[in-house]
Amino acid sequence: MVALPLRLSVAEVTFTMNDLIHSAAPSILFPDPETGAAEQESSSPPEHFADLFLDQVINTILAQKQTFHLEPIYYQPLQDTRVLKYRQDIFRDLEDQAVLAVFNTFSERMMLVRRYLGMIEKLYYKYHQAGWVLEAADLYCQAVNGLAEDLNGLEVHSEGLLGIWAYLKDYVAQDAFLKFQATTRQVKEALSTVQYSMIIKGITVRVQKYNQEADFSREVVETFEKFKQVEAKPYRIDKITAAGMNHVKALVLDCVARLYPDVFSQLEAFYTAYAGFEDPGIANFYREIQFYLSYLALIENIKFKGLKFCYPDFAVSDKHIQAQDAFDIALANKVQFESTPVVTNSFHLSGKERIIIVSGPNQGGKTTFSRMFGQLHYLASIGCPVPGKKARLFLSDRIFTHFEKQEDIRNLRGKLQDDLVRIHEILKQATPRSIIILNEIFSSTTLSDAIFLSQEIMKQIIQLDALCVCVSFIDELSRMGEQTVSMVSTVDLKDPTRRTFKIIRKQADGLAYAVCIAEKHRLTYEILKERLAK
Repeated sequence: MVALPLRLSVAEVTFTMNDLIHSAAPSILFPDPETGAAEQESSSPPEHFADLFLDQVINTILAQKQTFHLEPIYYQPLQDTRVLKYRQDIFRDLEDQAVLAVFNTFSERMMLVRRYLGMIEKLYYKYHQAGWVLEAADLYCQAVNGLAEDLNGLEVHSEGLLGIWAYLKDYVAQDAFLKFQATTRQVKEALSTVQYSMIIKGITVRVQKYNQEADFSREVVETFEKFKQVEAKPYRIDKITAAGMNHVKALVLDCVARLYPDVFSQLEAFYTAYAGFEDPGIANFYREIQFYLSYLALIENIKFKGLKFCYPDFAVSDKHIQAQDAFDIALANKVQFESTPVVTNSFHLSGKERIIIVSGPNQGGKTTFSRMFGQLHYLASIGCPVPGKKARLFLSDRIFTHFEKQEDIRNLRGKLQDDLVRIHEILKQATPRSIIILNEIFSSTTLSDAIFLSQEIMKQIIQLDALCVCVSFIDELSRMGEQTVSMVSTVDLKDPTRRTFKIIRKQADGLAYAVCIAEKHRLTYEILKERLAK
């Protein structure tokens, strides 16, 4: 322990604070913090968020972490596989419950530190402000030391967390931090020796040092104890007290400070020197770890339904992608506390395959499948675990979506014209590295026009060589070439009115659902022929 003089001067403490200089803390979002600073620019969600229901998912997370300004992290997809694997490794470390508990404890302590420091802005009296800074500093030391100590013996393998651990060990071992910690402890111990009593007479209050006066409240209780016959009904009311201090309390505190000038001069010197005690590297780490903790908290509840999450591999030089037992994370989050099951689906594209055409009966899960496809690729692009048992996903430059919208009379366009304008904008901006998701396009026009327009759109996407999911009632789209793959929403064969929400790789013929209905009601050609013969 560092020996300290009984009374600290402002100059002595200020020198201690200025001495606390060290190398920059590593980022747990980017292997290269300078690159990360340039990447985090967006504070608005991507345009496709609402269509993919990602706004529901991310808003659920951000609602619990409003003070951390995490939007730029969730809203900025990346294309550097090194950064994405860097984040995946940190997520893997945090899946260990012992490691996760350590960082949750650190986060809870730091949350109290911020709460204490936030209160100071609302206070007016210097000793009151200084007292809360002291409490915050003490808790800050506990948080930092606790994290550095608790990480000992734990299995941590990621480059990011190992870098933070090394930074912490260096930080808490520095003479400047040790002196800061010792100063905090000594000032608290000095304040714990302060005892005083108040003598109130009319409107006059006299404050004096406590001199072992008798505790008359105890004597009163003991005197009347012998008259007690039954337990009396308690009339005590717990008064809710605010953190603020009124002028009467402030005057009392000033009087106490005059009685203990050495103690309060230490407190005042501490406040002057250490009001900004929080290390910038620790503060930045505290913010960045919330990205991981918040996402893990979200998926932990979803996992209780038996659903799996995985760390995808990335397709960079090719477009061979796959996902096994994937699901819509927005839907899973919505029904996480309900008995409603969440259906999983799989898909794959290989060779020259680029476009998935999803068809089948209405309300069969086709739109959910298209949203899931986009969600998987976006969550992978920010380094998060994705819903599913296994995945290999394409690292796109941008995701474009076209979902049905209500007509907007302000743009003076009909629904068909609006569809054409929106799709034209997508094709104008899309590149071979883009992902395009189209849901029920041209449903407002005639079948012949819809077929013609949809085929023209597909030709452009094929020529562009972009990945695409298109939900459509037009079966012909799935037979446009080797780039297109047909997937069909299935129904229960025993009860064709019941959707299974399973989307399987199968050639669409436009008749499967109708045949099932006809069989259920015994109206197929063969059955009718047999009945008429009788």
